Amino acid sequence: MVKTASTMLPLGTQAPEFSLPEAEGKTVSLGDFADAPALLVVFMCNHCPYVKHVADGLAKLAREYQSRGVAVVGINSNDAATYLDDAPDKMAEEVKRRGYTFPYLCDETQQVAVAYRAACTPDFFVFDGRRRLVYRGQMDDSRPESGIAVTGKDLRAALDAVLAGRPVAEDQKASLGCNIKWKAGNEPEYFG
Repeated sequence: MVKTASTMLPLGTQAPEFSLPEAEGKTVSLGDFADAPALLVVFMCNHCPYVKHVADGLAKLAREYQSRGVAVVGINSNDAATYLDDAPDKMAEEVKRRGYTFPYLCDETQQVAVAYRAACTPDFFVFDGRRRLVYRGQMDDSRPESGIAVTGKDLRAALDAVLAGRPVAEDQKASLGCNIKWKAGNEPEYFG
């Protein structure tokens, strides 16, 4: 497995627009979350060992924070033609298997990943109520085979701060995971 770090999109960046289909076909857009006090966007996939490592913890965290009004969305930007485990039908199976309560969207063109400067799976982005980026980075210090429990402490601290109206600490650690599987010719200039 190739370790790739997130690009650390500049804090304060306005959330890029998206309008993408769920595995079952319903289209979900950024505007669908307009009333949420915070938005968590996760670039993820089905086959990555780093995502598998945090998947159950992510499902739990999402349920907890959705009950507090936070909007959560997962986006799979991998080339599903090359990585069959990331195809929409497999995404639908993953939603059921993991108990995800958030939309899991398919970014077939990979344009949304580029707009967010996403580089790895998982890659986490937290936006405040005005949809300004306040956190980007890791869920916590746990990695596959690290022996460290998945707690979501970094992500939780950011979400708690937004919900309490406090500034999010600017000392943020990059997420680490597998690189997004770009289609031939789609690899953005920031990646590499």
